[in-house]
Amino acid sequence: MDSIKINALIRCIEDLRMKLNKYRKIGLKEYPTRTIFVDPLLQALGWDIRDPDEVELEYPTIDGKSVDYAAKINRKPVLFIEAKALNDSLTDVKAITQVVGYAANGGVEWCILTNGINYKVYHSTEKAEAPNKLLFEISLDPKETEGMSIQQVAEQFARFSRNSMAKGLLDEIGEQIFTTGKIRKALDKLFMDPPNTLIKLIRSTLEDDSIKPVQIKKALKILWIQPLGNEIPSTYKYTEQPVPSPESKAKGYNEEHHLNGKPQEVVELFKTFDKFCTELDPNVVQREALKHYIKYTHGNNIFCCVRIHKSGLRVWLKLNYSDLESPAEYVRDVSNIGHLGVGDVELTIDSLQRFQNAKSLIQKSFEENKSK
Repeated sequence: MDSIKINALIRCIEDLRMKLNKYRKIGLKEYPTRTIFVDPLLQALGWDIRDPDEVELEYPTIDGKSVDYAAKINRKPVLFIEAKALNDSLTDVKAITQVVGYAANGGVEWCILTNGINYKVYHSTEKAEAPNKLLFEISLDPKETEGMSIQQVAEQFARFSRNSMAKGLLDEIGEQIFTTGKIRKALDKLFMDPPNTLIKLIRSTLEDDSIKPVQIKKALKILWIQPLGNEIPSTYKYTEQPVPSPESKAKGYNEEHHLNGKPQEVVELFKTFDKFCTELDPNVVQREALKHYIKYTHGNNIFCCVRIHKSGLRVWLKLNYSDLESPAEYVRDVSNIGHLGVGDVELTIDSLQRFQNAKSLIQKSFEENKSK
């Protein structure tokens, strides 16, 4: 969206936010939720809800039912939107399966389930259970997007604007995220339980018959992944490693605890972030999952903490905000603000592109806090 339209979208979001508390107390049913919250947002996103050639209401599905909105490009549906009552949790698997099924059966790649506040975007044709087709989630509620600037929130909503859908932006993001996830899972399987064909290929490439298959298997596991809570064998460590906290041990917090129920984009965002942090010094960097966040240490020194939200990552770095040169809008000083994690600089990372921009700050925190 151009700057003029994004500004109009920001004003719309601000206006809708002002109505949240009032209408949550009332508890709007589905139809008024649509008219008060969904319709204005769609208009701000460039969809003309008064033109049935662009947005058809109560669009018939092949099972004789209907979906609330069918957004069209060149009169062809490209996005289904199903609205629920304002206070609906959007967690009902039946409701998720229904809207995803409407889209998949109708040949529509994308669909949204919303309660007028939270918008969950699904890729209907993805080969997975309906809840796992969730690409990303964004909310009008500032509590749900804490740390994100309103510009960031608007940019997330703009992903399903009319202009973005016409350009295939969701297709591009979806292909990147879901394909990366599938390849990651395939590599997990190959590296953690390598087939003989892979072992033979590696041995032939090494041209060193003294390296046995069992050694290759162990090396692949070490190179590919170091599970939370497990340490690399001592022969690979060069400094003393911190002992996991009693909290982490007692509660059994792990990566799954933090990733459970998160959209696929956030999962891949964390995986990329995690790989970057651990590879800053793979023989020394340790990560530990606590109840609310994951911390990264070099020796006994924390250099980074991350909390995983439905809309992205909140990262805390041990840096002085005053030392940063022209910090971006997603970087803020939290030295005088109560927050989780360790560090006075907070980053709100909601996309892989923003993570690429943030890598230099994470690297800086690592360099300034690594053990000597």
